[in-house]
Amino acid sequence: MTAVFWISMSKYLFFMAQRLKNNGRGLLLTLALLLMVTGGFAQQWQLDKMPADLETDLALHALPPNLRADATVYLLDPAKGYYVGKQGTSGFICFVTRTNWEWAEYRQDLYTPMGYDPEGARTIFPLYRDAAAMRATGMYIAEQVRDTIAGRIVRGFYAPPAKAGLSYMLAPVMRVYTGKPGDKSVMTMSMPHFMFYAPYITVADVGFDSNSPSGPWLINSGNTVLGDGKGPEGYFIMPADKATTAKIMEDGKDLVKRLQAYSHYFNVEMDMTKN
Repeated sequence: MTAVFWISMSKYLFFMAQRLKNNGRGLLLTLALLLMVTGGFAQQWQLDKMPADLETDLALHALPPNLRADATVYLLDPAKGYYVGKQGTSGFICFVTRTNWEWAEYRQDLYTPMGYDPEGARTIFPLYRDAAAMRATGMYIAEQVRDTIAGRIVRGFYAPPAKAGLSYMLAPVMRVYTGKPGDKSVMTMSMPHFMFYAPYITVADVGFDSNSPSGPWLINSGNTVLGDGKGPEGYFIMPADKATTAKIMEDGKDLVKRLQAYSHYFNVEMDMTKN
């Protein structure tokens, strides 16, 4: 670990200890965090670098075919963060998410292809970009990334989408968190879907059935950290219709084979296209 990391880590430990010193838990927390860090940097922060052509194809498959040619593709350099792998002209972007800030853990097995319209590229992508950049430095534990992003949200640094729009998640395979509160399980699944912006909305506002097998569903990345409906990254999720899904799965067969040859993480555990 670098000297810069230890300086950053000591400041964080001191901050946390000061927050809790009045109830006698500060020292215990400090010791616990120090043991966690010295035991292997809590979780391994450095990611593998996907082959650029494979990462590009996976990212582009988040978008519908008519948007791919003119979209900007962001690729991940594990040592630096996201960079432009293909410059587009339409304002639409796509990338593969490897870190979800809100769960406060560094996993090696997240592969979530996402596409955004120009409004989401302006307002939502910066959360993923900044989390990836912080992780890439090796100077932050995952809890620091979570707390930094959450603090910026509270201060208004990250703005919600200012108009209606959507994120595309139409790839034939993705490895994602299951989305259950407090459950950090991940799963490889096939479920092409659309995510319409719904910042600061709660289930009570719209009356959705969270247990519906076919949607619509409401999610918000800030729920587990900031409270229900208090984050700018909220979505109404709708699965693609059967005809669209069938076409996606057929067109994506070769990509899925390449991904599975690259990593066993792409072996599908849940196929919601058959529901």
